[in-house]
Amino acid sequence: MDCREVDFTRHALTRMFERGIGRPDISSILSSALVVVEDYPNDQPYPSQLVLGWRGQEPLHIVVAFDKYSGLCIVVTAYIPDVAEWNIDWKTRKAQ
Repeated sequence: MDCREVDFTRHALTRMFERGIGRPDISSILSSALVVVEDYPNDQPYPSQLVLGWRGQEPLHIVVAFDKYSGLCIVVTAYIPDVAEWNIDWKTRKAQ
C-alpha cells in the first residue's frame, strides 16, 4: 500500500486512544511491508484491507481504506488482535 497521505476516521482515533495505539505506531506499520489478512474490495467509498503489523513484539491489526488514485489511506480502526479470536499467526481467525 503506497500511502502518500494518511487520514484517520473519528472512530479510529477514539479506538486508538482507548487501546493505547498512537499515530506513529500506525504510520510506521503502513510505511513497512504489510501482511494483508483480509480484503474488503466492496467497501465504500474505497476498498479496504485488514493488515497485520508489529509494534515491537506486539501484533496490531489495522483496517485501512485506500484511494489508489490519490494515494490517500484512511485508517478505519486499529486494535491488538485477541488470542481468543485469532490463531497465533494473527492472520487467520479461529473456527467458531
